[in-house]
Amino acid sequence: MRRGYFITFEGGEGAGKSTQIERLADTLRRAGHTVLATREPGGSPGAEAIRHVLLSGAAEALGPAMEAVLFAAARGDHVDSVIRPAVERGEIVLCDRFMDSSRVYQGVTGELDSSFMSALERVTVGDMIPDLTLILDLPVDAGMERAAARRGKDVADRYEKEDLAIQERRRAAYLAIAGAEPERCIVIDASASPDAVAHAIAKTVRALIKSKPAGNAKQLENAGADHG
Repeated sequence: MRRGYFITFEGGEGAGKSTQIERLADTLRRAGHTVLATREPGGSPGAEAIRHVLLSGAAEALGPAMEAVLFAAARGDHVDSVIRPAVERGEIVLCDRFMDSSRVYQGVTGELDSSFMSALERVTVGDMIPDLTLILDLPVDAGMERAAARRGKDVADRYEKEDLAIQERRRAAYLAIAGAEPERCIVIDASASPDAVAHAIAKTVRALIKSKPAGNAKQLENAGADHG
């Protein structure tokens, strides 16, 4: 069995990652492929327990370094128990946030040393670098409005509650990552309609399949054509 694909979705608050993961997963499944949609922090039993601690803000008082370690622990469990086995089975893994979120949220706006962040990444990610990272980009104010509408009367989580200046730094950091790693990262205009965003994502996935054929590559290419 050939290796599958590992595709991650990144972006600021309210960028629409979850919605677009669902749409892409549905397209691929309708074409007969096995797709695993997962998320970070979380995605495995151990990581989901850590997710609650992180997003509730319970770990905030411990400082960004400890938060980064907790994210790393969750990611290590997620990679070893969920992501790697699925990719090795030939599945397509779609993940809502991954290593770039740690680079941005803890590394840039948490102001942690880059060597420290790189060490955590080496230990937890290893060779499971995403085949493709889709960075959903939109103006911060629009993203925060979407996030507020999505949660309704629920309390904002640890990261949604932070001010616009911090959110702007995160947006800039994501764009910097995309600029530094264009072979892996593609920026998607998330301010467009959901259909337009899905079309752009499908086009990008088709390009991935053509450049890195694996398994039933022709079927995958045709699946992407549903939105093409």
